[in-house]
Amino acid sequence: MFAIFRRELRNYFSSPIAYIYIAVYYALSSFYFFGTTLVANSTNLSYVFSSLFTISIFMIPILTMRLLSEDKKYKTDQALLTAPVSLLSMVMGKYLAALLVYLIGIGITLVFAVIVAFFTPPDWAVFFGNFLGTFLLGAALIAIGTFISSLTENQVIAAVGGFLVGFMLMLMDSLSSIVQSALLQKVINGISFTTRYQSFTVGVLDFADILFFLSICVAFIFFTVRVFEKRRWS
Repeated sequence: MFAIFRRELRNYFSSPIAYIYIAVYYALSSFYFFGTTLVANSTNLSYVFSSLFTISIFMIPILTMRLLSEDKKYKTDQALLTAPVSLLSMVMGKYLAALLVYLIGIGITLVFAVIVAFFTPPDWAVFFGNFLGTFLLGAALIAIGTFISSLTENQVIAAVGGFLVGFMLMLMDSLSSIVQSALLQKVINGISFTTRYQSFTVGVLDFADILFFLSICVAFIFFTVRVFEKRRWS
């Protein structure tokens, strides 16, 4: 797994993808930090973390679009399928590489917290609760993107698929508001990424929300492994 992790991480930084992703992520998050915190003369970073939901939704497909589709396109997946490594280790190696690049991206919020600390001592418990929520959101989205990437050899299709899923996740709360059935509303709210994530941004650390995002990660990594199992024996 670690060999695949190192290989994938090297691929990220030997191409423009990681640099473009990190630069754009830093630029967008800094824009929101400047507009909602510095200009507003506020020390509240909740608005910044709220904006990271949208940024992550539309940026993560850039990270995941090539994870598995590139191997499928150039037939290097055959070497991976016959390598003396489990399919889970192969998928996890690629997944963790993307997750590390994402972690580097959200690391900019630590800089924001230090800047705020010059004006007033921040509530570090709330900050790290927000950071954990952002990390879990990204981990779940990367797992979904990895699964989508395993279904096609076209990186553009994988990216568009990731964007569409992200767009649907953003619309889920709107769908809940127009549904008449109380039971259906409860189901939609229960699987809403927005609702689950927003609780972190207001300082609420709910174990159910943590478990929700971790379950999404496990489920889609499992689905990805199943795709490769089917390919191995086909």
